[in-house]
Amino acid sequence: MVVKKKKTTAGKASTVKMVRKNRVTISLNDKEMAVLNRFYEKYKISNRTKWLRETIIVSVLKKFDADAPKLFGEDEMR
Repeated sequence: MVVKKKKTTAGKASTVKMVRKNRVTISLNDKEMAVLNRFYEKYKISNRTKWLRETIIVSVLKKFDADAPKLFGEDEMR
């Protein structure tokens, strides 16, 4: 991952921008695409790429969290 730092003028905080250089391509059938288009219109999603990226990352992070080892097993918590 490439991280670029923006130059700042005196008194302003520095911001870090992560550059996206990896491309992922998916294929959808007509019904799947229709569902996505309907969702985009209903919820007024203008930046579809950002929405898809965030949705995928949130799903992955939730799965990682669910699969993380716990201090106590579920049967021990009862």
